[in-house]
Amino acid sequence: MTTIAHAYASPSPDGDLVPTTIKRRDVGPHDVLIEIKYSGICHSDIHTVRGEWGPQAYPLVPGHEIAGIVTEVGTEVTKHAVGDRVGVGCMVNSCGECKNCKAGDEQYCLNGTVGTYGVTDRDGTITQGGYSTHIVVTEDFVLRIPDGIDLDVVAPLLCAGITTYSPLNRWGAGPGKKVAVVGLGGLGHMAVQLAHAMGAEVTVLSQSLKKQEDGLRLGADRYYATSDEATFTELAGYFDLIINTVSASIDISAFLGLLTVDGAMVNVGAPAEPLPVNAMALIGGRRSFAGSMIGGIPETQEMLDFCAEHGIGAEIELISADKINDAYERVLSSDVRYRFVIDTATLV
Repeated sequence: MTTIAHAYASPSPDGDLVPTTIKRRDVGPHDVLIEIKYSGICHSDIHTVRGEWGPQAYPLVPGHEIAGIVTEVGTEVTKHAVGDRVGVGCMVNSCGECKNCKAGDEQYCLNGTVGTYGVTDRDGTITQGGYSTHIVVTEDFVLRIPDGIDLDVVAPLLCAGITTYSPLNRWGAGPGKKVAVVGLGGLGHMAVQLAHAMGAEVTVLSQSLKKQEDGLRLGADRYYATSDEATFTELAGYFDLIINTVSASIDISAFLGLLTVDGAMVNVGAPAEPLPVNAMALIGGRRSFAGSMIGGIPETQEMLDFCAEHGIGAEIELISADKINDAYERVLSSDVRYRFVIDTATLV
């Protein structure tokens, strides 16, 4: 049976999001119907609905940090049951057949990952996201939320959490490793908590010291202002790994100079403009400059289990649906500590 969901949608690239209703597809044999309880607001939602990352089909319901409860399952579903606490992140489908999908890297599907919103799904419809009361997703892209972590603080983990966990995991953050996190925002505040829980020495590199108290509370060992030129002299050649979480243009070559020999700087922020790199900043220390985009389904489940084990959740400001447009403006003004989360009960 088709489900009618209450939602907030963007009608155009330059208009406010407005209340609406959308139809969710019938629950197929391998599908799961989720009653969404909370949906995080990611900066990429704003980029997307405003057409900054390319043309969109409107009206568009954003949201890819979804936490809720299973209310119906298809006849052949084996991974989830009615009543389960579950989450959905940035993707809802992939081909499942290419080498990347088979390796658990569905986010890099060679035949095109299906994003949670604004993307053509396998059935030809445009996906609609988590600023809604319900969603239907194939069971393979539904994550189990462990007990011991609340649904509101877990929602942002489905994007901000896995976006930072994946490079920390892949580049071996752990005891004996010196990790720097550039920026203490929605992504950065997760990276600090995760790197600390992994056992690494953690340093925050931020424009100013105004969030220093938060950074240290979240698990950072040290906190430096990048507006102070002395920072780049004092920390030269110090870090094994730098995670750059900011979406603004920064002097990449200057930050590369903070890496030790064989160190790596990984970009997870996505600025609109290119980031120029001086080749000598790489050659001079056998350093690497890399990028990373979320994680596959197995790694995302691993991240959720890790966060539950270590008591990690996002620091959030819970809002009602009628505050979504205000929240967008506050995100653009960096006026949030550290993630807005929509209480979807207020959509009705």
